[in-house]
Amino acid sequence: MDNIKEMAYDIVGLIDEKLGTDIVLMEVSGVSSLADYFIIASGNNSRQIAAIIENIEAGMEKKGYFVKNKEGNRECNWMLVDYGDIIVHVFNKDERDFYNLEKLWCDAKITKFDVDTKINRI
Repeated sequence: MDNIKEMAYDIVGLIDEKLGTDIVLMEVSGVSSLADYFIIASGNNSRQIAAIIENIEAGMEKKGYFVKNKEGNRECNWMLVDYGDIIVHVFNKDERDFYNLEKLWCDAKITKFDVDTKINRI
């Protein structure tokens, strides 16, 4: 599990590199069989969302981790990448507010990252 947590923090750093905002790491292993962690972040527009996802994929491939599934496209207001034990959601603000995954998975342990939080990058 520590390796998975380290991987999750690497992804958080990759999101931060592309100026993703409102980054949340949710430990859902105790409340879901879907994954151990959900990472949720926001982008300002579809281009930034796509850039964040591309940065995650490129950075994780360098470490030997490859996407198992991907949802959404460059024109979307939401994209998802699935690494098996970690599922990453990147939304625009309106879509994120609409789906409100933080409330849906409110029993999970949540770590929020903001501009004052030091994020270790790969």
